[in-house]
Amino acid sequence: MIDQLCSMSANQRSLDQGSYLFHQGDPVRTVFVVMQGSIELTRHQRDGTSIVLQRAGYQMVLAEASVYASAYHCDAVVALPSRVLELKRSIFLRSLREDAEFGALWAQHLALEVQSARYRSELLSRRTVSERLDGWLAWQGVGLPCKGQWKSVALQIGVSPEALYRELAKRRQ
Repeated sequence: MIDQLCSMSANQRSLDQGSYLFHQGDPVRTVFVVMQGSIELTRHQRDGTSIVLQRAGYQMVLAEASVYASAYHCDAVVALPSRVLELKRSIFLRSLREDAEFGALWAQHLALEVQSARYRSELLSRRTVSERLDGWLAWQGVGLPCKGQWKSVALQIGVSPEALYRELAKRRQ
């Protein structure tokens, strides 16, 4: 599916860390695919806190549900220097209407994203770092993460990097 999106688009843009790709309330005119770096969909709460609803990395579609909205419901904050592919929303929607194969691939992509979001929700409901790490390992189907991935895993399971380091140290003994 990403290959089809890439073939439909000619525009790429580089973004600096800390910049915004779009803001909550901006009109939706573009479908974005992250080709390098990391971009976070962030929703700000009334009490001043914020929550990251998506961390989009390599070849991930950012804010898929926004394709069907008139305006963005979140800010897109560039977490790491990034490069995005840009596809006009109107071209994307026309492709969905006219190309059944592309439509089926998009539906499959959305279903996988829903499954992933449900699993992340279940994972975050677990009480201990150990339970969350066990769930992450089962979900990913891999062994313990390499040292360079620890911060990313901590973010994914909703714990501090230090708490994850302590849990990994226990498991190594």
